[in-house]
Amino acid sequence: MRFDLENLPSDIDLLHRLVREMATAVETREQEIERLRSIIKKLQRAQFGRRSERLDPDQFELALEEIEGDIGHIREEHPAPAAEPEKRRPKRKPLPAHLPREDQILDLPDTVCPCCGGPLHSIGESVSEMLDWVPARFRVLRIRRPKYACRTCNNAVQIPAPERLIAGGLATPALIAQVLVSKYCDHTPLYRQAQIYDRLGLDLDRSTLAGWVGGACWWLESLHTRLKTSVLSSSLLFADDTPVPVLDPGRGRTKTGRFWVYTRDQRGWAGKDPPASVYLFEPDRKAKRPQTHLADFKGVLQVDGYAGFETLTARKEVTLAACWSHTRRYFYDVAKSTESPIALEALRRISELYAIEKKVRGHPPPHRLAVRQQESKPLILELRLWLDTQLPLVPAQSPLADAIRYALARWPALTRFLDDGRIELDTNPVERAIRPVALGRKNHLFAGSEGGGGRWAILGSLIETCKMNDVEPYAYLADILTRMLNGHPVNRLDKLLPWAWKAAQNVNT
Repeated sequence: MRFDLENLPSDIDLLHRLVREMATAVETREQEIERLRSIIKKLQRAQFGRRSERLDPDQFELALEEIEGDIGHIREEHPAPAAEPEKRRPKRKPLPAHLPREDQILDLPDTVCPCCGGPLHSIGESVSEMLDWVPARFRVLRIRRPKYACRTCNNAVQIPAPERLIAGGLATPALIAQVLVSKYCDHTPLYRQAQIYDRLGLDLDRSTLAGWVGGACWWLESLHTRLKTSVLSSSLLFADDTPVPVLDPGRGRTKTGRFWVYTRDQRGWAGKDPPASVYLFEPDRKAKRPQTHLADFKGVLQVDGYAGFETLTARKEVTLAACWSHTRRYFYDVAKSTESPIALEALRRISELYAIEKKVRGHPPPHRLAVRQQESKPLILELRLWLDTQLPLVPAQSPLADAIRYALARWPALTRFLDDGRIELDTNPVERAIRPVALGRKNHLFAGSEGGGGRWAILGSLIETCKMNDVEPYAYLADILTRMLNGHPVNRLDKLLPWAWKAAQNVNT
């Protein structure tokens, strides 16, 4: 808006109106500038800084490694005097009893006293232990099948050749399990594995390893389907999705697929069902994906703010519970960029809810519900009244107003935990299940095809469920692949799910 300052109107009322319009325009402009600055700061933090208020666990561990390395260097450079007691150092954990022991005896060359030359007699020994490493090694299993012939009828007899996991392949289930765990648990791409094996003296082409992965996933598809059925039959699930770059050869670049992750985790309320996560790969993020996955689901689905999940509530059998962690994140972003007192107060109030949840974690639903009704509900009522009061006081287009509206729009779903002791305050269980996918993206860069995304989903589901049940993924995969190869009944696949496999191992030991 431009004005001719040399020819301003003389009417005072008109001048007052012009001034008010100019003030309104300036205020709106400043609000928009502040909103854009807030977005820029948020993007800068996402690109160059921490994405949340907590340091990434992997970055934290890396920092600790470097600091502890410095301590070790100082200790070697300036060793402690012999007289200084060693109790200041942290107490070292004993070496595991299951590790094999190999004795190394350091004995005197003769049993004569170095002082007087008299004979020595044994009075015991000192034993200390050091942890050693034996590098991985390959071995060749030679399958020898003697042949026999009958002189009477000239019939030749020989035991049939054992079936191989990969038709015509050289790898045992143990080696294939190692390749799978290295790629999908330790996030080591196949070409890097090929380089490692070359250093160990074996030339294995990357394409050979890829063939093993594809063949193994053929065996594991049915187990993944059974895991999916088990998880989705639960009455309370966590759900989320995460992007996966997929190579698109036709365009010479990648396109974005999605992992839809569904997690069952009842440990927070002492539920009986074992924890599990299932990944499902899809080429897009359309709302029809969760509609298809959860077509038969009945119960409570705890999710983030993605609108696609809202369509599930068209079926009365599905109830949505929202995530306080996502709600808190909006206020945190505002507090971080503007230090708004209102945003800081919202964070303080939400932290009080989490303090109560910490006390009831692991207790059965009736106890959790009683505590929430007594302690959390008054805080929730006060928070709702406070948000309603604050919203008219902040600029309508500001990030703070967006944060308040985000919370109010989801208020019924956010407060559903007050009526059901099983519901958690947030979707952190499924967030933890998604974290390995992010690590995989950094190392794999992308899935080579939609089929590669499907294989990633199969192995990711089994490995993540193993970790949730304290099952070692390599031992599990090596054993179940061997069992499947030896004809494990298809109608008893439940026995091969990680928690059932662990229970059987405990019985056998």
